[in-house]
Amino acid sequence: MWELIRANKRHSIFLMALMALVLLLVGGVIGLAVFGPDGGWIGLGVATVVWLVLALISLSSGDQILLAASHAQRVDHDVHPQLFNIVEEMKIAAGLPAMPKVYIINDPAPNAFATGRSPQSASLAVTAGLLARLNRDELQGVVAHEMSHILHRDILYVTLAGIMLGGIVLMSQVFLRGMLHGSMGSRRRYSSGGRGNGHTQIVLVLIAVVVAVLAPIMTQLLYFALSRRREYLADAGAARLTRYPEGLASALEKIASDPAPQLGPANQTTAPMYIVNPFKKGRMKLSDLTSTHPPISERVRILRSMSQGASYRDYAEAFMKVTRSKSIVPATALKDEPVNLRQDQTSPTSDEKTQRQVHQMGDIMRNVNGFAFLSCSCGLSLKVPPNFQGDTVRCPRCNRNLDLGAQRVPPR
Repeated sequence: MWELIRANKRHSIFLMALMALVLLLVGGVIGLAVFGPDGGWIGLGVATVVWLVLALISLSSGDQILLAASHAQRVDHDVHPQLFNIVEEMKIAAGLPAMPKVYIINDPAPNAFATGRSPQSASLAVTAGLLARLNRDELQGVVAHEMSHILHRDILYVTLAGIMLGGIVLMSQVFLRGMLHGSMGSRRRYSSGGRGNGHTQIVLVLIAVVVAVLAPIMTQLLYFALSRRREYLADAGAARLTRYPEGLASALEKIASDPAPQLGPANQTTAPMYIVNPFKKGRMKLSDLTSTHPPISERVRILRSMSQGASYRDYAEAFMKVTRSKSIVPATALKDEPVNLRQDQTSPTSDEKTQRQVHQMGDIMRNVNGFAFLSCSCGLSLKVPPNFQGDTVRCPRCNRNLDLGAQRVPPR
């Protein structure tokens, strides 16, 4: 376990150092292109300031920025008691020092992610669609996967790398758009100098354009490659925490085959945070350099090949068998003690229960947004929006007046 954490820390430091170098390279080259042969230092200075500002923002409030960008709303135990119970179970199983803050994203697409600066200040976000479609074992598998990201210290890496990648993309886009809109003025400026200086400046501009185009792409490829590795390790951690790999495997299948529209708040920067690729287009494709996640079918086969146990060694053996490549689990973690598999704890779901779960998704989303839920003595349940004017509601079935004052909750 500790070797996994140390290895992830090394990879995080390597990635952050590389991203910083790329950011400085982009700044220096753009400085040369804009200000001439002596402008490289100006570009490096600007890039350094940008890097320091982004690093400070990432460390101080990067997780809150990502949660806000994902439209996640913090909830309490009353909104979904089962979710809180599972989070508490997995927090104890993982030995985390603090209970993660729980958020719900009001979106029908099933997905989840974890973020934060450390295990002491972690947050877990799930979509309403995920809560509506998974049974307890499946939801436990997803929560355990995200808890593994927290335990392995992946969340700080994702927060820092996501913000830093956004900075590299932003600098490149500002320069390229400036070149596009100011190309004629720049051409006149270059031609006004000597022929030699003009040719040199044109070469510098061309180099800057190439760097501005390729730098974000290469950084994203490395970011995605390390993200895919971390997804495998989080799957291994989830199997170990739950002792039931089938729960996560079944959850991944349901998420992949879900007919809901694409997750609305997701973007290229936040996509690697989620348990599966939130973009519908790449979800069922074979893994390639541009994929933020390993193929779901491969992840499911690995988990279902763990027939002897749920330790890191069992996952490593299943991984090598399915992928025919070397293990991604550090050698010292392979000495992990045996972990016995447990039995299914969830009774088979009937069609009626599945329909009830889907119906509950709407209730979850309304509860998060401050709807009041009233039950009349005639058996009818009413859902009252937060902007309803008045202190009583008339039941449409029996015409009783129901008191709304005690049930009214301000929007979250």
